[in-house]
Amino acid sequence: MVLDRFIVLEGLDGAGTTTQLRMAAERLAADGRPHFCTSEPTDHALGRLIREVLTRRRSVQPTTLALLFAADRAEHLLEPSAGILKRLGGGELVLSDRYLFSSLAYQSLDCDFEYVRALNARFPLPRDVVFLDTPVRESQRRLGSRVGPELFDGADIQDRILENYRRGFDLYCDSGLRLHVLDGTLPPADIFEKLWKIIGSVPML
Repeated sequence: MVLDRFIVLEGLDGAGTTTQLRMAAERLAADGRPHFCTSEPTDHALGRLIREVLTRRRSVQPTTLALLFAADRAEHLLEPSAGILKRLGGGELVLSDRYLFSSLAYQSLDCDFEYVRALNARFPLPRDVVFLDTPVRESQRRLGSRVGPELFDGADIQDRILENYRRGFDLYCDSGLRLHVLDGTLPPADIFEKLWKIIGSVPML
């Protein structure tokens, strides 16, 4: 199933997805368009636990981490008062910084790709996926100011993540979602203007 009015931003660490989500939230608010800007991992209990793992404050097995991401995503979607499905049902445009393609790209580094795919197989797809295509060298340069290395930092790891992203996109090329690949090396304002055109093409209820 593909969800209309659901847009997901994806990219390597340092690609700029968080910056683009913030800019989109500001423009949507200024325009008065009903929207919900969110991210994964979430700020719920499971998401906070995942962030502890990503920042190396807690250690779990790779399979456990893949399961945690899937569980956090289920809550993200299904939470009855403010989950993604509830927001979409209320007519809001939903933008998420990362979704299931991040699981395919990252969790399959240390788990079997098909296992991770199976964990996420029943989740609905976004109508639009915007991938900020950023060379590994550039993403590593941007991460240079990060305080303390995170779990998936490192050029060799990021090369593998990029390969997994491409594999994931290929698998879903006939699913009905629209994949938009944007040049992640452009200035953030230029990237946002391209993103805004995609957002503007989504009809309101």
